[in-house]
Amino acid sequence: MNKKALFSYLLFSIVFFESLSGQAVYSLKDCIAIGLEKNFSLLVAKNNEEISANNFTPGNAGFLPYLNIGGRYSGTGNDIRQNMYDGTSNVTRGATSSSASASATLGMTIFRGFNVKTTYRKLGELKDIGELNTQAAIESYLATLASTYYNYIQQIQLAENLKYAVELSRERLRIDEQRYLLGSGSKLQVLQSRVYFNSDSSKLSKQYETVRSVQVRLNELMAVSDLGMTFTLKDTAITVIPDLLYEKLYQETIESNTSLLIARKNKIISEYDYKISMARRYPYLDATAGYSYALSESSQASYKSQITSGFNYGLTLSYNLFDGFNVNRQVKNAALDVKNKELKYSEIEQGIKADLIRIYFGYVNNLRLIKLEEQNLETATENLAIAMERYRLGNLSGLDLREVQKSLLDANERLLSVEYQAKIAEISLLQISGNIMNYYK
Repeated sequence: MNKKALFSYLLFSIVFFESLSGQAVYSLKDCIAIGLEKNFSLLVAKNNEEISANNFTPGNAGFLPYLNIGGRYSGTGNDIRQNMYDGTSNVTRGATSSSASASATLGMTIFRGFNVKTTYRKLGELKDIGELNTQAAIESYLATLASTYYNYIQQIQLAENLKYAVELSRERLRIDEQRYLLGSGSKLQVLQSRVYFNSDSSKLSKQYETVRSVQVRLNELMAVSDLGMTFTLKDTAITVIPDLLYEKLYQETIESNTSLLIARKNKIISEYDYKISMARRYPYLDATAGYSYALSESSQASYKSQITSGFNYGLTLSYNLFDGFNVNRQVKNAALDVKNKELKYSEIEQGIKADLIRIYFGYVNNLRLIKLEEQNLETATENLAIAMERYRLGNLSGLDLREVQKSLLDANERLLSVEYQAKIAEISLLQISGNIMNYYK
């Protein structure tokens, strides 16, 4: 036996499985809980949601009055020379003057062509879009995390499959070496068995690398500080929900799909933008009231100081008679944008319906393939048991045994593949129908 190859295989096995033993055990729900708290993209989405919520205020829409206060102080110091008609002159040096003023102005929009009310409603829709964008980010994140979680399970199962293949190859090598020592086998058969064993050991080592890579990806999605942290999963197999119904998924998609909800909000916002453009065709009415105080002093005036104070108030009515047809242009463009948003909604809706059909077809097909591959795996397992017994008795060639072994390995890999593909379809169906949070319930 190639002791170096055996040592390498054992080393990889010990390092890998010891790295997993004694570590934290995570369920999918655990991974989601960690990620929802720490994931950077989700934190950004939540901050953007808060911004849109902060913008949804009566003051931002123009419902509330404004109050301005101001003050000013100025002073001068001059030398004055006055030349008279009789040829004389008067010179004053260090003539000073100063003034100070303060004012407070209260203003309020009375009418802006229903602009204020419409703007406030628009801000409310933008707030809702902020919430929906966060929801969309969470749904996308959950889909990615769940897919990676089950991919990790798949890769571990593939490693177990390859580990079993190595054990079979090692047993075959042992049998051939024993036969050779007893004189009933050939050196060629021993060498060939050793090649198979080394090849399977190499595949297993590479698979351990893949497992580790997927684990790092999970750590990245959860935004843990130690990306190299090792852990085990509570789930050891991929279990697919077997009874998702298309009619129910379709109805939930139409009602709850986040992309559709956002598209509907964008339609409403475009209608508000149209009304805001139309508001420019109405007159504007503003009211103001204020109080002012002014103090002035001058060394050259007939008075030492002067104080002026009092209230002021007024109404301002304005109407745009002509602005180069800009209002008409804006109204037409806003009307076209409404139509575009309606078309965009229809496009998104059609695309989502098409995705739902395609994904559901894949889901149903993979469920059927799971049953088929389970039967194939059962048959391949039985064939290998028979083949190994015949090989021990010398009634089966090494090439035939290898072929039977490969059939079992392939059957197991195909089953894992269709289980994972069915799970991915399930995840996609729950995401598109707005039910992906079920993984966290």
